[in-house]
Amino acid sequence: MTFIPEIESKSPEEIKQYQSGRLPELMKYLHDRSTFYRNKFKENGIDYRTVQSVDDLVGLPVTTKDDLQRFNDDFLCVDRHEIIDYVTTSGTMGEPVTFAMTDNDLNRLAYNEYISFSCADTSSEDVFQLMVTLDKRFMAGMAYFLGLRKLGAGIVRSGPGLQRLQFESMKKFKPTVLVTVPSFIPKLIDYAKNQGVNYQELGVKKAVCIGEPIRNNDFSLNTLGRKITDQWDIQLFSTYASTEMGTAFTECRAGKGGHHHPEMIIVEFLDDKNLPVEPGEVGEVTITTLGVEAMPLLRFKTGDMCYHYTEPCSCGRTTMRLGPVVGRKQQMIKFKGTTLYPPAIYDVLNEIEQVENYIVEVTTNSLGTDDILVKAGVHQILPGMEKRIKDHFRAKLRVAPEISFHKPEEISALQMPEHTRKPIVFVDKRHNT
Repeated sequence: MTFIPEIESKSPEEIKQYQSGRLPELMKYLHDRSTFYRNKFKENGIDYRTVQSVDDLVGLPVTTKDDLQRFNDDFLCVDRHEIIDYVTTSGTMGEPVTFAMTDNDLNRLAYNEYISFSCADTSSEDVFQLMVTLDKRFMAGMAYFLGLRKLGAGIVRSGPGLQRLQFESMKKFKPTVLVTVPSFIPKLIDYAKNQGVNYQELGVKKAVCIGEPIRNNDFSLNTLGRKITDQWDIQLFSTYASTEMGTAFTECRAGKGGHHHPEMIIVEFLDDKNLPVEPGEVGEVTITTLGVEAMPLLRFKTGDMCYHYTEPCSCGRTTMRLGPVVGRKQQMIKFKGTTLYPPAIYDVLNEIEQVENYIVEVTTNSLGTDDILVKAGVHQILPGMEKRIKDHFRAKLRVAPEISFHKPEEISALQMPEHTRKPIVFVDKRHNT
C-alpha cells in the first residue's frame, strides 16, 4: 500500500499552521549557528524572533546561488567532525557549490526519497535499476539508493550509459522500475532494436525520470515523453529536485505535477521583486528547508521558473503540486522579439527524427541582442534538411535559430567533457562576448 505522510492529506490551513510552527526553531538555529544568516540578519536589521509564521517570510531577504558560491563555508552550521558526507552541485549555472551533510541529514534524504518513491506508486515489491552515478560527489544517486533501502526494494546499481550492461542487468535481475534521465531511454530502445533485444518483454513497468521534463505545462507528455511511451509500454513519473533543497517533487499515478512534501521544505513562488506571484502566474521556485542540520537555507531562489497548483489530487494528497520547469531564469533568451526558454527549443529538436543529439548555444550579437545556434548531430545531411528544421521551429515557436550540422559522436563529446556529471545541452556565451 502506498505510504502518504499524515501532513500531506491535511487541509491547506493545517499545513500552513504546521510549517509556521516549525519556523521559529529554524530562525533561532540560523541565528545561533550560521555565520552567513547571522550577518544577513544584522545587515538588514532583522530580529529573527519576529518571524512566527510563513506569512512573515515575505519581509526577509532572499538567498541566491551567488551567495552560496561566494560565502559557501559561512553556511555551515555544524562542527567539521559532525559531517558525514560532502556533495557538490553540478555547476550548471556557475561554479559548483559544496554541501556538507550530517548523519541526520542523510536520514532526512533517505526519508525524502522513500516518500517520493511511494508517491510514484512503487513499493518494496519492486526492483529498481538505478541508472545514475553514486560517485563524483553526486547527491542524487546516493539519495535514490538510501531512499530505496528505506523502501525495502531491490536495487540494481548499473550506473549511467553502457546500453549493453543495462540490458544484461534487465535480463538477469528483472527490474520493474528504471531510475534514469529520460533522454537515455530512446537510446536504450534504439540499441535494443539494433541488437534484436525484445525489450517489451523484460518486465519493466515504470520509469522514474530525473533531470529533464517529460511533460508540457498542461501535464500532457511532451515530445520526449511521447517518444518513449510510443515505443515502450511503460508508465513515466516525472521528478524535480536539487542539491540545495535536498528534497524532491515527484508525480503520483495521476501525473498532474510533483507533490510538495511540507514536512521537508517551505515553498514560495516569487517574481523579480521577491514577492509572491498571483495564482496562475509563473514564479521562481524559492525554498526554505526544514530539518536540515549542516547547511539549512532560508528563502533560497533556485532559478527555476514553474507554475504551481493547489487543488486536491485524486491520489488523496492535498499538498501543492509543482508543474514542469518552464526554464531557468538565467537561461531566458530574447530572440527576435520572442522570449524563449531552452526546454521549448529542446522539445522542437526532439520531434525531428534525423537529429540524433544537439547543443543549443546562445551568444550576443553586434546589436547587443541574443543569437541562437543549434549544433545538431545527424548521421546524414539530406537535401533541404536545414530549411525543414527551420520551418518546424517557425511553426512551433514563430522564430528559427541558425543550424549547423555535425556528426553525432562530435556532439556527444561536446556534451560530456571530462569531469562532467550531466550532459551539457545548453551553452550560454552571452557573458563571455
